Amino acid sequence: MSAARRITVATLVVVAVVCSACETRDVPDRPQVLATFTVLADIARNVAGDHADVSSLTKFGAEIHGYEPTPGDLHKASDASLVVVNGLHLDDWFERFLSDIDVPRIVASDGIAPLPIRADPGGSPATGKPNPHAWMSPLEAKTYADNIARGLARIDPGHADAYRANAERYDARLDDERARLVTAIDALPDNERALVTCEGAFSYLARDTGLTEHYIWPVNSEQEATPQQMRRTVDFVRDRHVPAVFCESTVNNAPMQQVARSTDARLGGTLYVDSLSEPDGPVPTYLDLLRHDLTTIIAGLTGKDADHVVP
Repeated sequence: MSAARRITVATLVVVAVVCSACETRDVPDRPQVLATFTVLADIARNVAGDHADVSSLTKFGAEIHGYEPTPGDLHKASDASLVVVNGLHLDDWFERFLSDIDVPRIVASDGIAPLPIRADPGGSPATGKPNPHAWMSPLEAKTYADNIARGLARIDPGHADAYRANAERYDARLDDERARLVTAIDALPDNERALVTCEGAFSYLARDTGLTEHYIWPVNSEQEATPQQMRRTVDFVRDRHVPAVFCESTVNNAPMQQVARSTDARLGGTLYVDSLSEPDGPVPTYLDLLRHDLTTIIAGLTGKDADHVVP
């Protein structure tokens, strides 16, 4: 083989290798959206539709209060086209790291009038701060969807109309869920219209449905219940003759078991708030979460079978 031909063959081999690498390289052709937790990611996914890829920073079942980002998390954020945070101090742990990363971001709760965390006998430092769980209200979740649609439109204006249309369709589904919630709660007698949980994560939902909320601790980062908190919860359940109490999936329910043992209440079941379940679990989506929690609450308070409590 001549020298010239050897050079030509070698050149073709190099070109072929380079082209092969180009073909196998994962180059996203759609915006990459990173949400701080699974519930937020699911809302964003419904708004994005087929025009953007959405992922969650935290995994299914993770406790998001006080989460500590890893170097891998920061790498994900730096590669994102858009970062979606909850706001209301829930994901301040991530905002601190984002200050050094030049990535567009939106606060999904912008525009929501926050409910303050009420005074707590345990002396919680969270007292008076905004309750961050605004997504537990389907009404407020519409604001989340609308904010996400606007954020996506800014980074991908070519699909702005699609994002808006997706958000409007999702808003309609949220209205349907809110109507189901209100109708189901309205049918309960007064003593059963009380929601007692481990964490104070249901203030927005309780406001929307006329439930009286009570909890052991305000936020899950303070899940070591004080004697004052336990005594106050036991007194509330006894005084109101509350038939069932509940705890959330991301925390130990031992304190609520103690409340149940100290009263005539039963442990009504596990509620989901801060995280979705695995895809094959009971709450793979945010709408599933709302339906599951409503069904669990009504079944627990009424003592009826969960399959027959909510239309």
